[in-house]
This record gives sequence, structure tokens and C-alpha cells, in this order.
Amino acid sequence: MPKALVVDDSRAVRMILAKILNELGYEVSEAANGREALEVMEGEKAVVKLVLADWNMPEVNGLELLKRLRQMPELSSLVVVMVTTETELTQMSAALEAGANEYVMKPFTKEILVEKLRLAGVCP
Repeated sequence: MPKALVVDDSRAVRMILAKILNELGYEVSEAANGREALEVMEGEKAVVKLVLADWNMPEVNGLELLKRLRQMPELSSLVVVMVTTETELTQMSAALEAGANEYVMKPFTKEILVEKLRLAGVCP
């Protein structure tokens, strides 16, 4: 079973994303911010194949998390999808330039998320 990490400071959003990913066959870990996500990845980077990350979080935000993950050569095949309320084209461009595979704007539907995961090549 593939493993995913959901990173969002909203417990409700983490639950929604985890439920969708579970339905798609993923085992899901959660983190409330980028710092926690980096700690999870330290121990699980060999098995995590997908990260869904919010942008606006305390301590380490999603863009900074993305940049740090992309600095790790062993995570070159990791798929990172930003799931955020940031709707400005400049933010979307910044995330994609930093290495995001896809970008999902909140609010989203299950269908939109599944389509973005298909585009990123991680949806069964």
C-alpha cells in the first residue's frame, strides 16, 4: 500500500484529505505544520510517495517545506501537491517553480483532487 503524508494546520482538512486518500488505497500519516512534516519524513522518506501540503501554516509553511523536500536528492521522485487557499497566479507559479507537481485550490472536491493526483501520476 503506497504511503502519503497530509500536512495542514486544520485538523478537519487533514481528516478530509486522509479519507479521500484512504479510499484511493493510501496509508496516510498526518502533520500539523511543515516542521512536523519534516520530522515524519526523516523517518519515513523511503516509503512516503505523496505529500499534500497546505501553504499557510505556523512554524514552517508549505512553500518552505516544499523547498526543503526538493533539496533532498533521495526524494527526487516524491510527488508534492499543494492544497491551499492561495489563489493568486504568482503563488501558484512560485509553488510550481519550487517543485510542486500539482496545485489544488481550496475549497476543492474529491473529483478535483483525484484529477490532480491523476495528472501527477499517483492516482490508481
